[in-house]
Amino acid sequence: MSIIINAEGLSCPQPVLMTLDKIKEIQKGEIMIKVDTNTSKENVSRAAQSQGWKTTDIQEQITGYQITIKKE
Repeated sequence: MSIIINAEGLSCPQPVLMTLDKIKEIQKGEIMIKVDTNTSKENVSRAAQSQGWKTTDIQEQITGYQITIKKE
């Protein structure tokens, strides 16, 4: 089951901080993060990778992007 973080409408660093908080909380698994800017997409992906998580999917949507990150 994926955890979803809806960070649409929030500017950086808020989406990154929300993602890092959830990463610390669950340690491993899959998280989907919804953001609405390219900058947030890049920053969230980079922050996740710095914590040892892999960006497994990025889908462009009407309102922005959905990023899926995963750690086994």
